[in-house]
Order: sequence, then C-alpha cells, then structure tokens
Amino acid sequence: MNFDRPMDPAPSARTSVAKDVLTGRALLNSGLTATGVLRQPWIPRWISNLHMTLGQRNLFRPLVLIAAAATIVSLLGFSQESEPFNPTAAAMPRPAGRVFDPFLADLEERTFRFFWETANPENGLVPDRYPTPSYSSIAAVGFGLTAYPIGVERGYITREAARLRVLATLRFLRDAPQGDSARGAAGYKGFFYHFLDMKTGERFGDAELSTVDTAILLAGALFCQSYFTGADLEEVEIRALAEEIYRRVDWRWAQVHPSAISHGWTPEDGFLEYDWRGYNEAMLVYLLALGSPTFPVEAKAWTEWTSTYDKNWRTEFGQEYLSFAPLFGHQYTHVWMDFRKIQDDYMRKRGLDYFENSRRAIYAQQAYAIANPRRCKGYGATVWGITASDGPADVELEDNGRQRIYRGYAARGTDNQDDCTLALTATVASIPFAPELAIPAVLEMNRRFGEHIYAKYGFVDAFNTNFHFDVPLSHGRGIPGFGWVDIDYLGIDQGPICAMIENQRSALIWRVMEKNPHLRRGLERAGFSGGWLTASK
Repeated sequence: MNFDRPMDPAPSARTSVAKDVLTGRALLNSGLTATGVLRQPWIPRWISNLHMTLGQRNLFRPLVLIAAAATIVSLLGFSQESEPFNPTAAAMPRPAGRVFDPFLADLEERTFRFFWETANPENGLVPDRYPTPSYSSIAAVGFGLTAYPIGVERGYITREAARLRVLATLRFLRDAPQGDSARGAAGYKGFFYHFLDMKTGERFGDAELSTVDTAILLAGALFCQSYFTGADLEEVEIRALAEEIYRRVDWRWAQVHPSAISHGWTPEDGFLEYDWRGYNEAMLVYLLALGSPTFPVEAKAWTEWTSTYDKNWRTEFGQEYLSFAPLFGHQYTHVWMDFRKIQDDYMRKRGLDYFENSRRAIYAQQAYAIANPRRCKGYGATVWGITASDGPADVELEDNGRQRIYRGYAARGTDNQDDCTLALTATVASIPFAPELAIPAVLEMNRRFGEHIYAKYGFVDAFNTNFHFDVPLSHGRGIPGFGWVDIDYLGIDQGPICAMIENQRSALIWRVMEKNPHLRRGLERAGFSGGWLTASK
C-alpha cells in the first residue's frame, strides 16, 4: 500500500438474521439509537426478575462476583505465555457459546455504520476518511463490500438493502472508464487508481494505479460473490459482476520484472520503482493473481514473493516469526482467508502457519509495549496498537529530555517509526489471533481513553497521549491534559475492525470465502495444503 496520501482532499458528496452469542436474541440494529447514542444492553425478562428476587434476599452480590469471575476466566482463559505452535489446536474453532463482550458488539455495529452511512449511495464509493472532506479510497470500497453482508447477518440492514448497495458499487466499478490517459479514467488494465473522486469516480490528483488496493477491492467483491448465492436476479447479477471485474484484471501486465508484481503504475511515469516481495499485506495480491482464470501469473511468482522471507525472519521480544513492523501487514490478507492449519512450502519448513505467525507478531508487540524502550506514556500490557495510521504532525521535538520524531500519516511499527501514536484498528483486528491479549487491551483503552477516542463510528483513527505541543497539526486536535486525538475515521482502518470482530464471533468471512473457487485456486497454486483446504476437496 502506498502511504503517500494526498494532503488536500477535494470535497466529497455525501435475510437471514444472526443471533448474538451473549443473549441468543436476534440482532436488529442493536447498540445504537438513531442519533448514535449507546443503548443499554437488552436483558431477558427472566434475568431481570431473578435480579429483583436475589436483590430482595441479599443474595445478588455473591452471585455477581461469581458470574464476573466466570466471565473473566472465559475472556482471559488463555495462557499469557506464547506456547509452542500446535497446528491442531490452532485450527480448532472457538467454542460455541463463549461470552462476547457487549462493548465489542457495539463497536462492530458503529464501525459497520461508517461504511453504510458515509459511502456515496449512487456509486458505492467509500471515503478515504470522514468527517474531513475526502476522495474515495478503492481499498475502503473493498472493505465496505465486506461489511455489507456482515450487516445482513447481524440484522443492521436487510438483505435487500445490502443487495442494492452492492449492486450500485459493482455496476459502477464495471462501467467506470478504463484507459491509459491521465484524466477521465478510474483505472487501467482492470486495476483501479488508489484514490477516486467521490462523485465522478475518476482518478483523484496524481494517484497511482495500485495493485494492492485493487486486490483489497477484489477481495470484497469476491466475498459478495460467494455470499449472495440466491436465485434472485439481483444476486445472480452480483455474482456475474464480481466475476467480470475480477476476470479483466491483467496481472501479467503488472509483472514488469520477471515473476514479481509491481506496486503500481502512473500514466505520467509508467511503473513504480518497487515490486511486491514478502512479507507484508501484498500476500493478497499474489494469491488473487495466482487464482485468476484469465491472466494468472505463473506459480514461480509465489517463489519470488517468498524469496525475501529469510531476511525478515527474526526473534523479537521472545517471539520467532516472519516479521513486518506495522501490525496491519499481519492482518489484511487474513480478513478474507483462514490460514489456520494450511501451509505453503516455506511455512511448512518453519513448522507453523501464517495464522500462528500473526499471533506471534501480536505477542511481540505487546511485549514491546511492556518493555517500552521509547518511554511512551501509558504503554503496557493493555495499551498497545502500533500500525499505519494518522499521527499528530511531521516534526521533531524535545520530549522529557529526549528528541522524538513525530509523524503525520506513517506506517508505524516496533522499529524506528514508533512515535507513541496508537491506533485501535491494530488492537481490535488482533482479536481472532490472540483474544487473550487483544480483548483486555481494547476494553482497557476504551475504559481509560474512550471519552476522547470513542464516538459515532467507533474509535477515531489514532491518539497520542505523549503529544502536548503547540505546533501546527497534520490531523486531529490537541486536548489539554490528554494529548493528541484524531478527528477522522479511516476506511482502511475501519474495515479490519468490523471484519475481524465478525470473524471472531462467527468466522463468517472465512467460512464464505472457503467456498470461492478463485481463492482456492490461488492458494493451491501457491502450494498451500492441509486443514480446510484439503479436507473440503
């Protein structure tokens, strides 16, 4: 993903119902009132009656303590130490009926509503950020397409409403002009520009034709293809549109250097300087390119992708794993693909899978936060979440006797990019991999900082309690006595929050995507086997 984001955005335009794990009740627009105010959680009448009876008999307090202890054990009942990898255990589904914190349910719905309410309903384009006026991010559109079926399953919207939004999006993407001219097109060779005008859908500014952001868009389209399986004409059209959009992407054209796939292209300068090699979020690019029925890359492209893995294999903070400093690189591809117990040749030799690798990355980041080598205020076992995000400003300042370089938007990690800015997307999207670490951290940061960082669409993009300086800001605002807080929500950070909460609750995206023939073909051509991929043949 290209992290050079335009700084001066143009103004933008503006049923099967799942049951909640906690209550068993159908989820119909739970969590928020029409004005975005948090509702009190629904409690069955028999529990209310029991509450009154026990209260009258002074028996309620001990039972509450017992129930609270049981809940804590349920949420935190995983070893805090990183144990040796057990592929069988790692592939086991989460036990049914596990208590799911109501706050996370509220967060999921608020984050879903970011996509539902901020997208342009005429063309389905999702803003890069909100409420700051913004162009559209094509990757955010992919996350939006992923969110809409979640809304159906959770009862936030009807299936019909979701179909109409998906159709508006896919029809626009199918019909948007493609060509090699600098203006008047949305993409070229099937790929899309990183940023598009929210109204016209044409290239915004000098945005690059992005292979990885196109891949995220395609993943969302293919998820809709496999989710909307009905005989209804609208669902038939959704499947056909997703197929057409995916089939026309010319992956081979993007292989300007043998086997590798380029970061992107511009009409002005041709292909960008760099190619995608591991390890990072572009694993999704290669898997979709390998699975293409029309322009597939050769299998040796995967070998090229993994050729740099050894350079990134390291032991950090007690964890041996394939490293990428910002956590989003360990999460994005996993939004759509369940890597538990499936392995390619490289991971087979290393004796783990990519899911376990992400778990280790999360453990390493928590250990880093506990060690806190940069002396960031508040870092600890339940305060962490370093990834690509907004930040306060691009400036170097003295902070408690040491020089610290702060960043605006940056791909932060546990390397030299840590400027004490935290983004809750990193923590929430870690829940499926390490719920024993991530859930307590999300709840604790909301408890301590929620007054400033939790609002209409969930968590704002980022915050920094170290930053108390009177300087021009790149984003957000300063709060006396607290620090810096973003005012925006970013689509590419909202997407993993909604999706990974749902994958933890029901594995919805993983279960649906296992049925997609393009995904399966890509994994198999990359040499993956085992687990669900082998069992479901």
